[in-house]
Amino acid sequence: MIDISVTDLTIEFEVGKKILDGLTFQVDQGERVGLLGRNGAGKTTLFRILTGELRPDEGTARTAPGKGVGLISQIPVYPPEYTVEDVLRTAFDHLKAMEEEMTRLAEHMDAADRSALARYDALTAAFEAGGGYDTEITLNKVCNGLDISPEMRAQLFADLSGGEKTRINLARLILNETEILLLDEPTNHLDLHATEWLEDYLSRYKGTVLAISHDRWFLDKVVSRCVEIKNGKAEFYAGNYSFYVEEKERRFQEQLRQYQKEQAKLEQLQEAADKLRLWAFLGNDKLYKRAFSMEKRMEKLQTVDKPTKERKLTMGFGEREFRGDEVLEVKDLAMGFPGRELFSDVDLEVIGGERIALLGDNGTGKSTFVKLLLGELEPTAGKIRFGPTVRIGYLPQMVTFDHPERSLVDTLIYDLDCTTQESRDRLAAFNFKGEDVFKQVSTLSGGERSRLKLCELMSQKINLLILDEPTNHLDVDSRDWIEEAVRAYEGNLLFVSHDRWFIREFAQRIWMLEGGHITDFRGTYEEYLAWLDRQRAFSKGRGSGTQNRALDAQKGGAEAQNGGDGTAKRSPDLSKSPSGTPQKPRRGGTKELEKQVRQAEQAVAKAEERQYELTLAAQEVAANYLELQKVMEEQQALEEEIAHLYTVWETLAAELEELRGPTAT
Repeated sequence: MIDISVTDLTIEFEVGKKILDGLTFQVDQGERVGLLGRNGAGKTTLFRILTGELRPDEGTARTAPGKGVGLISQIPVYPPEYTVEDVLRTAFDHLKAMEEEMTRLAEHMDAADRSALARYDALTAAFEAGGGYDTEITLNKVCNGLDISPEMRAQLFADLSGGEKTRINLARLILNETEILLLDEPTNHLDLHATEWLEDYLSRYKGTVLAISHDRWFLDKVVSRCVEIKNGKAEFYAGNYSFYVEEKERRFQEQLRQYQKEQAKLEQLQEAADKLRLWAFLGNDKLYKRAFSMEKRMEKLQTVDKPTKERKLTMGFGEREFRGDEVLEVKDLAMGFPGRELFSDVDLEVIGGERIALLGDNGTGKSTFVKLLLGELEPTAGKIRFGPTVRIGYLPQMVTFDHPERSLVDTLIYDLDCTTQESRDRLAAFNFKGEDVFKQVSTLSGGERSRLKLCELMSQKINLLILDEPTNHLDVDSRDWIEEAVRAYEGNLLFVSHDRWFIREFAQRIWMLEGGHITDFRGTYEEYLAWLDRQRAFSKGRGSGTQNRALDAQKGGAEAQNGGDGTAKRSPDLSKSPSGTPQKPRRGGTKELEKQVRQAEQAVAKAEERQYELTLAAQEVAANYLELQKVMEEQQALEEEIAHLYTVWETLAAELEELRGPTAT
C-alpha cells in the first residue's frame, strides 16, 4: 500500500525559477525514507504541500486517505493558558472522549438496554486497545526519553523557545501514534540521549517515516532508502546515508567515464570531419557531404552531460606555530549558579595536537565550560591555565557580528584589514559569490553567519580551535567542506557537538560531562562507545543493575580499573574479559548440575515475579514522575538481569544434556 504519492510536482516562487520540476516518487506503508538535498532544494516546500499548507502549480502530492499525518516542524496553535502538560495530553483527546462516553453509559445504562451494553463493550475494547489504561505510563516514558522534565511540563507552552516547542510537538505526535511521520530536522534540538531515544523509538515504529535531516548518523540508523531532490527532480538510492554517499560517488565516476569516452569519440570524429572539409576544399566536392553527415552524427552522440560536484572549500586555517607541549591545564575546577552546581573537582591536561570532543546532555554545562575557557565567566573554584604561545579561535553556537549593517565584503575588509579583492576571494572560497557579497550581514541565515565567521577564523593564525555545535545550521554539503577544513587543520581542537558523524570523524579524546563530573576517555568515539558497553556488562555481571554510563569512571571503587585518577583510561582487564559472559560451571556430576539447573530456574522465576510486581508498581505511581522514573530504572535493570539469568540457565541445561548423553529408547 502506498502511503505517500508524489507525481509530476512542480512549483515556482519566482518566474522562471522552479523549486520542484516534475518531482515524482512514492513511499510505501512502513518504509523509512530519507529526503536529501541542498538547502533550498525544495524539501520543506514538499512537506508544506503534503500537509496542505501550499498548493503546487502542477502535479499532485497525496498521503493515504484516512491516515493521520504528523509534521514535526509545524507547531499547532494552542490557547495561551495551555501548559506543556496540556499540549501533551491533547494526544489522548480521543481516549478521553471514549472514557467520558463510557462514564455516561455506566451511569444511565439499563441491564435490559442491549444496544447500550453493546456500545459500552465496544468502547471498552477500543479504549483498552488504544492504551487508555496506560496513558500515564506512556506519557512519562516519552517525556523521560525526550528530556521533558516535570518543571518544563508545568511551563506555559507559549513561553517556550522554538526548539523546545518542536521537541514537545515531537512528543505529542509520538503519543498520538500518528501513522505517517514527516520529520523535518527532528534532531536539531535534541541532545545525544534524546536523539538515541528517538532512533530506538523509530526502530520499533510501525508507521511510515519521511525524514529531512542533515544528521548523517541519524539517517544511517533510521532510513533504509534515500530520495535526493536535485534540480527539482528525484534521484533514488536503495540504502541508508552511507550507501547514498558510496553510490553517489560510483554514479559520478561512471558518468565521468561515459562523458570522457564520448568526448574522445567526438574529438576523433571532429578531426576526421576537419580533414574531409580540407580535402573537399582542394577539389573533391563529394567529401563535403561526408563531412556534413559526420557532423550530424556527432550531434546525436552528445548525450552525456559533464558531471559536476559541489565546490569544495579552497581555504585552510592559517595555523600559528606552537611551542611546547603544554596547551591547557584545568585544576580543581568547579562551577555553579545560585541553587545549582554544574560540575566540580575537574582536573584535565591537554598537550599539543589533541582533538577533543566535549559531550553531554543539554543543561549539563558544556557551553558554560567553554565560556570558562574563554574567560567569559569566572569559576566558583579552581583554575585554568593556558600555555604561553596558545592563540584561540572560537566559533560560537549563535554567531553575531559587531556591525550587522555592513555588507559581507566590508565585514572582512574591516575585521581582517584586507583589500577588496582579497575579501571577495576569501568569500568566494566559502561559496559567497556574485551579488551575495554585497548582502548585509543582518540578512544572513544562521548557517550563513557560521560560514562567514569560519571564513574570518581561517584567515587568522590560531593553534587552539574551539567549536560550539559547528554543524548545527549547515546542510550536508556545507558540513562536508567544513569537515575538509578541520581535517586539514593540525592544531589543537576542542569542540562541543551532538553530530555523531562529526564526533566520529575528529574526536581522539572524549570528555563526557554528566553527573557534575567530566569523564576523560583517551580514545575515539567508537572506542568510547565500546568502553561504555563493557562498563554496562561489567556492572551487570556484578548484579548492580546500574545504568549510569560512566559509573566506574566517576566512583572511587573503579579507580583501580581506570588508572586511579577518575579518568576512563582504557584497561586491558576490561577490554579483554567482559564479565557479562557466563562462565561454565564446575563439573560435579549429574546431581550437582541438576541442582544448579533448579537453582537457575528458581532465580529466573523469582526475577519474573519481581518484574510483575514492578509492573503493578508503575501503574500505582504513574502520576508521580520521579517515583515512576525510579520504577522504570529498576525495570530496565531487571530486564537485563533476567536475560543474563536465562543465558546461565541455558548454559547449565546444555551442560546437563551433554553429561547425560543420548536418552535410551
